Amino acid sequence: MAETFKSLKGQLLLDSGMLNGSFFHRTVVLICQHDSEGAFGLVINRSSENKVGEMLVADLPNPLKEQSLYLGGPVQPTALSYLHSDSFLPQANVISNLNLGHSLDSLVEIGESFSPSQQVRIYAGYAGWGPGQLDDEMKRKAWLTHPASIEAVFTNEPAILWRSIVSQKKGVQFKLLSQMPDDLSWN
Repeated sequence: MAETFKSLKGQLLLDSGMLNGSFFHRTVVLICQHDSEGAFGLVINRSSENKVGEMLVADLPNPLKEQSLYLGGPVQPTALSYLHSDSFLPQANVISNLNLGHSLDSLVEIGESFSPSQQVRIYAGYAGWGPGQLDDEMKRKAWLTHPASIEAVFTNEPAILWRSIVSQKKGVQFKLLSQMPDDLSWN
């Protein structure tokens, strides 16, 4: 009997402890698209050491240039993606009031608009899975899932997001995992 497809769009994927040594070790990935053709996500807890304006040659408004550039994933590291949130985005395509975009022109327009509730985060690269690949990783329990939220996507402390969700939201069995050092030889 064929299994029914379950989209993970709008979910956060968290390293379950099985991804040590890979790019995805202790990452939190927002799944932006997931269907029978594959999946697209952005790592939301890995900021680069660079500002957007240092890495992107474009006439962006200064507030966008001064933001940290995030490493969205290992696929096409020069590809631009951004997440944009506002109090009312009727055409949001990820979760309520959260939109994924790739157009530099649209990013400039967003940066030039004024909205006190607007948030934008810019990513280089992305996480991508071919047909069935993410489903196989889920069966192998490589990932934990957690509902996405605007607060998680735009947290002021992305470096501790994985640890925070795993320790507080995933139960006692994962509390120890969240407290382990990145490298067990540090113990």
